[in-house]
Amino acid sequence: MLDLKLSVDMSIRNLQATSPWNEFLKSCRIQAVPSLIFRSQRLSIRCGVQFRPCIDIHKGKVKQIVGSTLKDSKEVDSSLITNYESDRSAAEYAKLYKHDRLTGGHVVMLGADPLSKSAAIEALHAYPGGLQVGGGINSSNALSYIDEGASHVIVTSYVFSNGEINFERLQKLSHVVGKQRLVLDLSCRNKEDKYAIVTDRWQKFSDVYLDEKVLAFLAKFADEFLVHGVDVEGKKLGIDEELVALLGRHSPIPVTYAGGVTVIADLEKIKVAGMERVNVTVGSALDIFGGNLAYKDVVAWHSQQEAFAV
Repeated sequence: MLDLKLSVDMSIRNLQATSPWNEFLKSCRIQAVPSLIFRSQRLSIRCGVQFRPCIDIHKGKVKQIVGSTLKDSKEVDSSLITNYESDRSAAEYAKLYKHDRLTGGHVVMLGADPLSKSAAIEALHAYPGGLQVGGGINSSNALSYIDEGASHVIVTSYVFSNGEINFERLQKLSHVVGKQRLVLDLSCRNKEDKYAIVTDRWQKFSDVYLDEKVLAFLAKFADEFLVHGVDVEGKKLGIDEELVALLGRHSPIPVTYAGGVTVIADLEKIKVAGMERVNVTVGSALDIFGGNLAYKDVVAWHSQQEAFAV
């Protein structure tokens, strides 16, 4: 069970009485903060960028979709832009990643349909302990995916509800699966020169913006962050270097960036902009997803980073 008594000099009850804490809660609009005790964390991140593979599943098929065109499953998909639909199953991709010893990859169900859930579970069975899973995760079903072989569960909309951080849900989920198995998806879009976390298939802006304070706070409940630069995701237009730099400067736990990678040079840009503290995933650009960037070259680049990692 997650030990939420993380070292500090004062309890949240005392923090709540201070003006800075009240201002922080107000700025984040956090719901229902209980009495907990935090302690300061000194978190270190190994130097060396990792490539984290992906398996995006839509209606049971492995697809690469322009994320910003996704709609709720109840709506008509006429505006959905699909870059690629694979003939290979999710399990086949999982076996490929296992063969190449790639860890921390994420399986994302882009819909709550039974076919997508079945395909995701097959992938987890093919590579037990090697993949994270997201899409419709909540405190009731999270452990079932861990039991099926997921190393972590990835969560967005369950925690960022109605435009706010739902602290009660965040706390409950951390208790259920443990901090060490929770990944918070902080995918965001640019709004008024700031990065607002987006939910509900990236269609709804939250009132939570990525900055040093928010990342430090959320890091107390999660093992990793996953951040899609939604404005460039799936468009192969190049990376969002400003977002990568923000993550490299301020994330106190491992973070993976996704969005806009087209060529190997983009991986090097992420390495530099993120100060070798930001991992990367690649989707539509890879040849295994119909793109022009050779998967084997990205794996070779990853191996090179691993060799020089500290």
